[in-house]
Amino acid sequence: MRGRWPAGLEYIDKLEGSVETKERFKSILCTLFREARVLEVCAQHDIGETRFEQLRATSIQGALNSIEPRPAGRPSRACAGAQAVEIRALQQRVLELEHALHEAQVRAEIALVLQPSQRDEEDDSMAATGVKKKMPRPRVKIRKSR
Repeated sequence: MRGRWPAGLEYIDKLEGSVETKERFKSILCTLFREARVLEVCAQHDIGETRFEQLRATSIQGALNSIEPRPAGRPSRACAGAQAVEIRALQQRVLELEHALHEAQVRAEIALVLQPSQRDEEDDSMAATGVKKKMPRPRVKIRKSR
C-alpha cells in the first residue's frame, strides 16, 4: 500500500468544535469499533445509556446525511410552506387586478366611442331650444413636486 497511514481518531482533534464534543465523538467511534464498552463511555462522560444511544444515533445519522449524494451545483432555494402559499395568493391577486384593469380599459374605450354621439344629441336639442352651449374648461392635472 502506498501513501500515508490513516490518522484515525487523532483526525477529530483537527476539526472545529469544543473539546467535550470531540471527546464524545471519539467515544462514539470507539464503541462502534468495539474498542470501548457503552457502560464505560457513559461513566466516563457522566451520561446515561439512553442519552448515549441518542447521541450515537444522531451523530451517525448526521454523518450519513452529510455524505448523501446530491446534484451538482448550487441547491435551489425552496420556499417554505407558508411563503409558497402567500406567493400563490399574491399571484392570484395579480391576475384578478389585471382582469379588473382590462375591464376598466374596455369601459373607458366604450365611453370614448359613445361620447361623440351623445354630444351630437345634446347639440341638436340645445339648438332647437335656442340655448347656447357653454364650452367646458379642459381639466389639467397639476403634479406636486416632492
